[in-house]
Order: sequence, then C-alpha cells, then structure tokens
Amino acid sequence: MRFLHLISALCSASLAAAWTTYVVPHSPGNDDTPALAAALAANKSLLTDATILFQKGITYNISTPISFPKLQNVVVSIEGNITYAADIKKTQAIVKSSSFPGHWFTFSGTNVTLAGSQDPNWGWVNANGQKWWDAMQKVSSRVNRPHGWAFKGVTNGEIVNMKLWQPVAWSFSVSGSDNVHIHNNTIIAVSYSSSSPSNTDAFDAGGTNLLFENNVVYNGDDCLAVGSPASNIVFRNSYCNGGHGLSVGSLGKGGAVADVQNILRIRFTGQGSRVGPEVKELLKSTIIECLLDISDRIPLFSITWSNITLKKVKLPIYVTQHYWDQNVGKEPTNSSYQTSTSIDTITFQNFQGTIDDSKGNGVTGSTGKEVVVFDLFQGTAKSLLAKTISTTTVSGSNVMVMCDPSTVSNDVGFKCWDGLYEPTAAGA
Repeated sequence: MRFLHLISALCSASLAAAWTTYVVPHSPGNDDTPALAAALAANKSLLTDATILFQKGITYNISTPISFPKLQNVVVSIEGNITYAADIKKTQAIVKSSSFPGHWFTFSGTNVTLAGSQDPNWGWVNANGQKWWDAMQKVSSRVNRPHGWAFKGVTNGEIVNMKLWQPVAWSFSVSGSDNVHIHNNTIIAVSYSSSSPSNTDAFDAGGTNLLFENNVVYNGDDCLAVGSPASNIVFRNSYCNGGHGLSVGSLGKGGAVADVQNILRIRFTGQGSRVGPEVKELLKSTIIECLLDISDRIPLFSITWSNITLKKVKLPIYVTQHYWDQNVGKEPTNSSYQTSTSIDTITFQNFQGTIDDSKGNGVTGSTGKEVVVFDLFQGTAKSLLAKTISTTTVSGSNVMVMCDPSTVSNDVGFKCWDGLYEPTAAGA
C-alpha cells in the first residue's frame, strides 16, 4: 500500500512554480460563498499551485454550498472559523434543488490538501447541528439535510487538523479517490438536549489507498463507513465515542454490484458505542427492484480488525446479511430472497474491554451480552475468525455469542451457537 508524503510533494511543487495565496473575502452579515465562487471562476491561477486561505480572526458565513473547480497542487487552509446558515427551511430548499452538488464543500483534482488551524480556538466549522437535531422530532426536518465535505475523485490528497462542531449529518466523504491521508481531525457531534444527533457519520470511505489515523470523533452514527468500491483502507490510532463504530456497508442496496476488499483497522478505541466493528449488507427483498439482483456478485474480501479497545460498547462485533433500510419500511419478512453478498476472510483479533449490557443491543433474540453476532445466510461466508477476544460485561454476567453453525464453514474461533462465549483453539 502506498501513501505519499503529500506535504513534501506540495513543497516541491511550490519551488517549481510561483505560488499564489488568495485570502477569501468576508462581508459581515452576508453569505461569503458567492465572492469565493466568483474568484475561483475568474482566476485560473487559484486552481494550480495556490493556497486558498480562510483567514484567522474571521468567522466566515458559508450559507450556500461551494463546489471547487478541479484543483492541482492546492492547499485550502481553514485558519478562520466557518458557520453554516441557521435557517433550516432555506437550507432544505438548497439541498432539494437539482443544482445542489451533493455536499456543502466539494473538492476534486490532484495534490489537494484541506487543512484546519492548529490553534485550538480557530479553524472551527459550526454547522448549527443542534437546531436540526431538535427540529428532527418533526418528520419534515429529517429530509434534505446537508452533507458536509467531499473529496470526489481526488488523487494524492490530505485532510488534516479539521475541527467540526455539531455537523448536521455526514461529515466527510472520500469517494472515487486514490491515495488520500485523513488524519488529526476532530469531529464533535454531541447533542446538548434529549435529541439524538442522527446520521452524524464521521467518515464515509470509498476508493483506494485511504489512510485514516489519529482522528477523534464524538458522534451518533458510524465513525467510519466503508462503501463500494473500496480497497486498501486503513483506519488506525483513533478514538470514537457514542456512535455505531466502524462499519462496512450497507452493501447490495438496490441490487448494486459491490466490491470491498483489503480493509484494515488497528489500534482503535471505541467508547459508549452501540456497535464496534460492524458489517452490514442489505437483504435482497428490501425494495422491489432488488429482485433483479444476480446472486454471488458482491464480494467482501480480506478485512481485518485488530487491537480494538472497547469501553462500554453494546455490541462489539456484528456481521449481518439481514440489514434493511429503516427509512424505507419495516424489516422484510419474505425469507425466499437470499443475499447476493459473499464473505471471505474476515478477521477480528485482539479485542479487549467492556460490554454495556444494561439494555438490549437491538438484535432480535439476543441477550444484550453478546461479544459476537454472526447473522448470515447459508453458503455465503467462509474464513470468518474471531480470535484473542478478552471482554467482560459491565454487570459481571457471562459474555455470550450468537452464531448459527449451519452458516459457517470453518472454526470461527469460538463455539458457534447461541450461548456462552467459549473460545476454540483457533480463537485462543
């Protein structure tokens, strides 16, 4: 796996050509997006060998989305603070519009760096998420929520030192990109009322050669969600609190052919999460068009979770092929449709910590004390292994597992049944 030294590459580029620094203009009380968009359209010099600077000491109003033209050797430096518009209805109208680019900030190109301030008081992006979470008690406020930051088709990129405060939902997306380093970022999606910060995914990963490390996340959904296609993804040395942990999927939605392989997570701490590592795949009968799926065309191959520390996590390891989109409807009951996902060589190793068994974990038929749940179709999974698992429940009760032995073809590292966790020789 290759991860370039991007900063060195950018410095070398600056010596070879004149470097332009552009300070983003600010108009107090007004939307700063139009002036920035106009400058990017009018000055091609800003798109190559340049720094686009949000200046320290200024709080910018990015009240409408900005889609940067294709960049080459460009640093977007967030030294000042940024706020989104606080008007929910106006923002929803923007997101609903056919001209909405999909994210509030969108980047593409080669050698692109998005860098926040190292000053703890500056470089914060406030999306006014609390207003949305409180308003989401009404169904009308659950739709047309803005996604945050997107690297789309970036080759050789970096996202570093970004600080997000109360993002509405879905913070960073890296899709169709290659060789991107995402590190030392902070995301705080914590609600200060009884409202849940729903769908506040931290990182959505799709592409090749992506390295996530030294990130700190407090949120209410996936810390990392790997979509398709994806290969050579590393997530390490990071801390996630309150959400769903690390997920692969959901895959196979709408009958799509997915390809996810070579995913590695090491030295990760999850605290207060519902789920630790989670692999979820959509049941083929979720929506009607899924009936057109072709079986066995979605490979999920070579994924490793290693050195995971758990602190009061409700469900540490969860692999399911019965995941459905709760926003579409109730859980499918038609068992005649099979999943189109095949699972091969997934390893969970060196897990330690505590399971929060004070309430249920949301899995039908479980005790709430499970360290592993394998919820699979017959004939679709091989080489699943959970080894060196050392966990206890908060209550002191015995640790349990859920596993149907008819659905696995190998020693999975523990006695495969619905009962006590009993490691085997392969899992010791």
